[in-house]
Amino acid sequence: MMEAAFFVPNTELPLIKLSPRSTIEMIKGYTVQEATHKLEQFCAYQERCHKEVEEKLRGMRMIPQAIDQIIVHLIKENYLNEERFARSFARGKFIIKKWGKIRIMRELKARNISPYNIKTALKEIEDTDYLKTFNELSQKRLTQISEKNPQKKRKKLADYLLYRGWEHQLVYDKIYELIP
Repeated sequence: MMEAAFFVPNTELPLIKLSPRSTIEMIKGYTVQEATHKLEQFCAYQERCHKEVEEKLRGMRMIPQAIDQIIVHLIKENYLNEERFARSFARGKFIIKKWGKIRIMRELKARNISPYNIKTALKEIEDTDYLKTFNELSQKRLTQISEKNPQKKRKKLADYLLYRGWEHQLVYDKIYELIP
């Protein structure tokens, strides 16, 4: 049986040996125009942050100059907008996943969103909706906890709410209100 060997120059990839029956998708190179078109579709599908776009371009093995050129094009054509991304992200995570402001802020910081855009995004969440969601989530979770010991029950509820990013004072006030 004959083996074929492929070597990709100028990379740190090891020599790949293929038997006639095995298949592998070879590393595809993209022109700037192809990559730009691909990233326009990527950004049109859903809101993206600069970090996601940059990682996608690095994954496509684009050079730094091409990455900068494509990102500038996406911003000019309004495919990429960090403020719009941050607002959408905050709304979505609050409404769908019931995350608190601390968790949303942490996740936005992890995506290298500016403090100004984080502050703007958190303004998307109305205080009345925020407290209403927090109260509903607390009540719902309390009914799901089957623990009899009140101390352990408090701990489980606190851990759940804190993990979801709700403020400490809000959590502990609610716990002692629900579990005296």
